Amino acid sequence: MAIRIVTDSTSDIPKNIAETHGITVVPLNVHFGETVFKDGIDLTTEDFFEKLVADPRHPSTSQPSVGEFVDTYRDIASDGDEIISIHITSKLSGTYNSATQAANQLKDKIKVHVIDTEQVSCAIAYAAIAASNSIKNGGSVADAISAAKSVCQRSHFYALFDTLEYLAKGGRIGKAQSLLGGLLKVKPILRTKDGVIDTFKRARSRKGGMLLLNQTIKALGSLDDLCVIYSTDNSDAQILATQLTEFLPDGKTPLMIKVGPVIGTHAGPNLIGVGCIVSD
Repeated sequence: MAIRIVTDSTSDIPKNIAETHGITVVPLNVHFGETVFKDGIDLTTEDFFEKLVADPRHPSTSQPSVGEFVDTYRDIASDGDEIISIHITSKLSGTYNSATQAANQLKDKIKVHVIDTEQVSCAIAYAAIAASNSIKNGGSVADAISAAKSVCQRSHFYALFDTLEYLAKGGRIGKAQSLLGGLLKVKPILRTKDGVIDTFKRARSRKGGMLLLNQTIKALGSLDDLCVIYSTDNSDAQILATQLTEFLPDGKTPLMIKVGPVIGTHAGPNLIGVGCIVSD
């Protein structure tokens, strides 16, 4: 019996890391008008951000269909195999629901365990990697699920937005709705909390926001892993990654990730964020 790991493209997991860990990534959809692109397949991150700024139509996103999950599960597993499918918070996307329906359709042939991470971006990627590492080290399905859930519970995600315009247009602004008024001179820092986007702090400048991100991560204490995400320019992300290296175990450095089209649709240009896993 084989154990397979699946996640979705909102994890922003780099292709080489997914391949190394044997993680299958199911793409979400990005819509520009009537044209539909598969996240990371039909539309590169670079092309997406060019279209985001230049195209007068604001893109929308949608989850993979139940059928796409069924096809993916069948492609990677044989009868009797088990799959651990790890996904973006169900409070922001229907992806978890699609995966769950697909799992139910295949329950007599392939056992699929679907996990709602209540997280976004690299926090999802770290959960999938933890499950993969558990299996590689001889762990059972239960061990791998426990490893993934442990990472989810220990994950913290903070993002410094240049603007909330794109998050509002995409309908994913959640509890940060109150920040929309009068933010021309304020840079908001949002976080994921209980599976939704929540207000965290406000900075008067991007530089001040980066300082707040640094101070917030420092206050968390010992970390197992850390990633810095960005949407367009990576210069500030590199500065922040250098500053945050000291909070990781010796020999580890932050993972740098450029967010993909789905996250980028809601984040917009000039996003910078930090995802980290606090130690047990």
